[in-house]
Amino acid sequence: MQASKDQQATLIQIKKRSDFLKIQSKGKKWVSHGLIIQTMPNEDAIKRIGFTVTKRTDKSAVKRNRIKRRLRAAAADILPQSAKNGHDYILVGRPQTLTRPYDTLKNDIKWCLGKMDLLDQ
Repeated sequence: MQASKDQQATLIQIKKRSDFLKIQSKGKKWVSHGLIIQTMPNEDAIKRIGFTVTKRTDKSAVKRNRIKRRLRAAAADILPQSAKNGHDYILVGRPQTLTRPYDTLKNDIKWCLGKMDLLDQ
């Protein structure tokens, strides 16, 4: 019983470009002020997550890295408990992600999941 709880709490990171492209082309997408969530069901009963912050977001690598760190932290707080299993999630950073309050960023994730009927509560 303990192993299944640990497995649900763990988010496996998506690293292959082909997985990102598949989710981007065939999955669902929802846009909020702080971020964009792209999602698609996967064949496993696990949650996988990926992060994208492009040069279009900000030319400065330091700022892009900070955006990605904020997305990782917010996802770690929200997705293990609130997101449905069996889906891949990609969080895409936006320029507002850098300056948006952290609690509001977490609420953006919950709001997007709710709009896509992926909120697990």
